[in-house]
Amino acid sequence: MLSRTADHLFWMARYMERAENTARMLDVNYQASLLPQSADAAEKGWRGLLGISELTDDYVKHHGAVTPRAVIDYMVSDAENGSSIRNCLLAARENARAVRGTLTTEVWETQNQTWLEFQRLVDDGLFQTDPAGGFEWVKFRSHLSRGVTVGTMLQDEAFHFLRIGSFLERADNTARLLDVKFHAVESEFYGGANGVASGGVPGRDIEVDFYHWSGILRSVSGFEVYRKVYRNVIRPEKVAELLILRADMPRSLAACVHEVVTNLKMVANEQSAETLRRAGRLQADLQYGRIDEILATGLHAYLTQFLDRVGTLGVGISRDFLVPVAA
Repeated sequence: MLSRTADHLFWMARYMERAENTARMLDVNYQASLLPQSADAAEKGWRGLLGISELTDDYVKHHGAVTPRAVIDYMVSDAENGSSIRNCLLAARENARAVRGTLTTEVWETQNQTWLEFQRLVDDGLFQTDPAGGFEWVKFRSHLSRGVTVGTMLQDEAFHFLRIGSFLERADNTARLLDVKFHAVESEFYGGANGVASGGVPGRDIEVDFYHWSGILRSVSGFEVYRKVYRNVIRPEKVAELLILRADMPRSLAACVHEVVTNLKMVANEQSAETLRRAGRLQADLQYGRIDEILATGLHAYLTQFLDRVGTLGVGISRDFLVPVAA
């Protein structure tokens, strides 16, 4: 396969996954903002969302004060924000158009229709009048895109590059979400502990605890999964275990890296041995890791290192298979 074709497929999938992840985070923050809370707590939640995508400085530069409406507009439809849902869906569509002949008709039409429909919804003001409905629509379209890809495309190199892009982006997002959300709650409620506290603290509102941790789980469709696996109250160390080490949890780090490795093996070439080794090493660390060891050394440090390793993996994939990124 031509490296340029592989590049378009890889980034088409990454941008579609990024749009879904952004919608998930916005949805959880929006739902949390409807709960009784102080103005300071609400602002911290929206600042945390911007921090996950490393967009705080850019947002403040262009918009100033952090308000729910302004953040939603910035993250959904701002043409100047390269990570907005608008720009992600546009980039996914343009990458799909560039390799139209490699995709099935159903995959292309799904990507194209998603972009056209999104523009109509923005013009109609859906994300202002019913943000939750808009976010659900974005998630649904991402699910549809992924389902049509699996259901109609030949599982050849094109398919594998699509899968690599999806799961590399998902791993990055899940790690960022965990890092920001856990770090915020540790700093505010657990005194900035290096690990994650295993229980509550004096005066800590159990109901607030529940909504915080359940919000993290809902952002990755993990609330029902947690209840099924652990069958007890939501505890932070169990949330971390589910989203890092459980290979049967679709959006966990372990599951994402497993998919990346599986598909990398299918497209391996003479120069990709080192990239595949790094990916396999990361998979092994997750497969044989223990949550108590991770928490003992510090969750923030662990996730920072994971993000660095995923970033290195992405650079290796670009070097070995895709169009090299200009220095």
